[in-house]
Amino acid sequence: MKFGVDTFVTTEGIRPDRLATALEQRGFDALLLTEHSHIPVKRESPWSGGDVLPDVYYRTFDPFVALAAAATATSTLKLGTAIALLAQRDVIQAAKEVATLDQLSDGRVLFGVGVGWNLEEMRNHGIDPRTRGKLLNEKLAALKEIWRDDEAEFHGTYVDFDPIFSWPKPVQRPHPPVYVGGESPAALARLVRYGDGWLPRARTAPAEVRRVLSWLAEQGRGPIPATLCGAPTDPDQLAAFVDAGVDRVTFTLRTAPEPDTLRDLDELATLTERFR
Repeated sequence: MKFGVDTFVTTEGIRPDRLATALEQRGFDALLLTEHSHIPVKRESPWSGGDVLPDVYYRTFDPFVALAAAATATSTLKLGTAIALLAQRDVIQAAKEVATLDQLSDGRVLFGVGVGWNLEEMRNHGIDPRTRGKLLNEKLAALKEIWRDDEAEFHGTYVDFDPIFSWPKPVQRPHPPVYVGGESPAALARLVRYGDGWLPRARTAPAEVRRVLSWLAEQGRGPIPATLCGAPTDPDQLAAFVDAGVDRVTFTLRTAPEPDTLRDLDELATLTERFR
């Protein structure tokens, strides 16, 4: 069983390079960062966590810049997103960013993607929320073409470009693993077609995790790695997810100054010892 953290990094918390070093020193396997380009002042989209959106959503770093800093401070830690909002990003530029990070980290990128929830944020990027899932699917397909082919081209409904040269290519071949976030039927269909791994959230029951992993095998996609995000710290609950078949869990780490973060990591490292 592998363990990591998912978190927001901001100017009010530990630096990403210092966080990455501390994780690697304590035997953690992965650092997954959240993405929001901005938060609209006038927002009507509900947040699943409650009425008040935490301050970290407003202040989070760009994940790929932060992960590049983390890459320079570590040698084994996996560096990923949970999740990147690919539908809101230019796909050609995203391909270069992820491939560059994979080169600089010597092939340690886990690329987690999802559709997102903030409709106003999407609209500010010129995205119609009603078609964001279809757009994400095409961008995933196009991304893989860019990573794989020296002369890549793609012609879809939402993404269309003639042959292009785009380097660097990723270290990981044919490309870094794409982890699809979400548990909805659309997300699971996306996982079957485009995913190399699954990012369920801890609100998913262990029995449902087991069912989906079995279903993926029936679709010819198993065994597929699953990383549970926001894992519980209760040992019995954690054990249930381990038994359900996830191969990595990440704990949601609060954004805090370095001394507080190091204490939090020490507590999490102690928790993981019984599962190693």
